[in-house]
Parts: sequence; C-alpha cells; structure tokens
Amino acid sequence: MNARHENYDQAELDKFGALASRWWDVDGPQRPLHALNPARLEYVRARARLDGADVLDVGCGGGLLSEAMARVGGKVTGIDLAEDLIKVARLHGLETGIQADYRVQSVEALAAERPASYDVVTCMEMLEHVPDPAAILQACATLLRPGGHLFVSTLNRTPAAFALAIVGAEYVARLLPRGTHRYESFIRPSELASWLREADLQLEDVSGLMYEPWRNAARLVRRTDVNYVAWARKPA
Repeated sequence: MNARHENYDQAELDKFGALASRWWDVDGPQRPLHALNPARLEYVRARARLDGADVLDVGCGGGLLSEAMARVGGKVTGIDLAEDLIKVARLHGLETGIQADYRVQSVEALAAERPASYDVVTCMEMLEHVPDPAAILQACATLLRPGGHLFVSTLNRTPAAFALAIVGAEYVARLLPRGTHRYESFIRPSELASWLREADLQLEDVSGLMYEPWRNAARLVRRTDVNYVAWARKPA
C-alpha cells in the first residue's frame, strides 16, 4: 500500500475488528451505535436525496448505516479497512437481501480511483479514530460530484464529552468497551470547519446528537458539546 494511503491506526482497526461477531447485536457492545443510527439517517435524509443516489459510506464498519441508506433507495458503497467488519457487512446483507457494495479499501485509495463519483458521502464516528482526519475529509471532497453532500459525525473535545463518552459510557455504565475513545482525538467543530474549508467544502450545518441510555435511543438536538453531526456541500 502506498504510504500516503496509510492513514489508519492498526490498534484501532484491531479493536473494532474484535467486535465484528456482535456488530449487529442490538444488546451487544455496539448498542449505542444502533441507537444513534436512526437519528443519523434522519439527519442525512432531511438534507439530501438518497433514493437513486450514488452513496459512499466511509468507515462503514459492519454496515449499520450502509444498510439503512440502501433500504431507502441509495446505491451504496461501504468501505472500511477492518476486513472482519466488511465480512460481517457482506454476510448481513445476504441475510437481509439489502444490497451494498462493501470493500476493504481506504478512502484515499478510492479517491484516486473514482474521483467525483458520489452524490452523498457519509463518514460517521470515524474521524476521531484516524491519525489525519483532515486527509480523510480531503479524500471525501475528491469523491463528491459538484453539488454533492458530505455528512460526518464525531465527538467534541470538551469536559462534557470526556465525562459522558469516556467516564460515563466506558467506565460507569459500561455501554462501550473500555478504550473505545481517546479524548485527545476528539474534534472541536471549529477544527472540523477549518478542515472542510481547506477541502473546498461549504459547511452548512452542525447539530448535536444526544444519546439517551435510559431509553436506548438518540435524537437530534442543538447542543453540540458531546456528539455532533455536520453537513457540508461541494460547490456546484
């Protein structure tokens, strides 16, 4: 693999690959991710047409969002560097009959191969797990057609995020495996906005995502101090 495509942390890939067998278990280690998925899909569908669109899900994991977008008519490609997760995504797609093209491939490599090929690109809960998130966003911009939409979600670097996403979720409530997140890798919205500008993308919106463990569900909110989702567009 070309060195410029090695924008990943092997320990992070191994960590999530170890969860592959229970990725689709709604009561398993990815329970909060299952809860976040409907809210993420709602956010995307409110801002971009998915039916008939060419859609790329970057860091697709076991295919939660990919399947959801394919179910509403998106022609979805899902990419991830964790091979075990791609296997799980493919197998689950065979079980459900919901079709998506899953690939073990980096977003930088795909950008070199297929520039300006997608109407919608999503990159959810991934940027905080890679060494160079700005490079990921640049590759996403390259993959978008003019006028295309980029959606990303991540965690804000605030005391509230540390308290809830790490101390609360990993150590107190044990909703996530310990070590899932590293606080220093969380991303402030101002940093994300700067990287989007560098990629010649226009930031249109930033909204909060609130996970409510007592009902195991999530909703979109105004507060962005913990989880947040952002929408950017490539100029037409």
